[in-house]
Amino acid sequence: MVEALIIVLFAMAWGSFLNVVIYRLPHGLNLAYPPSRCPQCKTPIKTYHNIPVLSYLLLQGKCRHCKTTIPFSYVLVEILTPLCFLLLYFQFSLSLHFFAAAIFTSALIALGFIDYYHQILPDQITLPSLVLALVYAFFREDLSLKQALIGAVSGAGFLLLVYGLLRKKEGLGMGDVTLMLMIGAFLGWQRSFLTLILGSFLGALVGIYFLSIRKKDMQYALPFGSFLTPAAFFALLYGQQIIQWYLDLVKYP
Repeated sequence: MVEALIIVLFAMAWGSFLNVVIYRLPHGLNLAYPPSRCPQCKTPIKTYHNIPVLSYLLLQGKCRHCKTTIPFSYVLVEILTPLCFLLLYFQFSLSLHFFAAAIFTSALIALGFIDYYHQILPDQITLPSLVLALVYAFFREDLSLKQALIGAVSGAGFLLLVYGLLRKKEGLGMGDVTLMLMIGAFLGWQRSFLTLILGSFLGALVGIYFLSIRKKDMQYALPFGSFLTPAAFFALLYGQQIIQWYLDLVKYP
């Protein structure tokens, strides 16, 4: 119980840092300087106004000085991060894989929100995460370096093939391919393909919503990375069980 509480408190603070990454990285801003400030009035945010989740509630979602509304995504990240870390803790306990999965999940959260708002998946996150996933393969028992490489190449290769077929259309970019390199290197080829299936299914559901309810046309581009990232987290936690269930179903129809 104490471990879980420490993880939650740390993850809330870490989620606050992820908000900095999500906002500043796409704009080419320094992640460390200047200190946090209101994007509208540029007033520095005092420490006691920068407490994750609590400050948002106390300030009623507005800047203390100019009263500009603070996007709900800020507090969402600060809630989502500890929630994800808790799920990882319950699944993997306080192990090496928990810490590796927490770094992987942090990258997924940042990439998912950045892609949603800016339709980009920065190499500054995907490529270092890919390298870390390959290095981690030397220390894990469930996935060898060879399997990590196969996972990276298979998932990204499939998307690259699709990208080639759709090269004259909008909706899929090389950032998605790089993202799948990172996901495949950490999850392996089976859970990598499961991520593609789940992400595509989720994207299709959202696409139907925009077509039927929001009256968008077929040319409306959805950020595929924003669907791949939650799918990858789901595959991280439950992918092996789903794959085993499917194999058992095929073996014993």
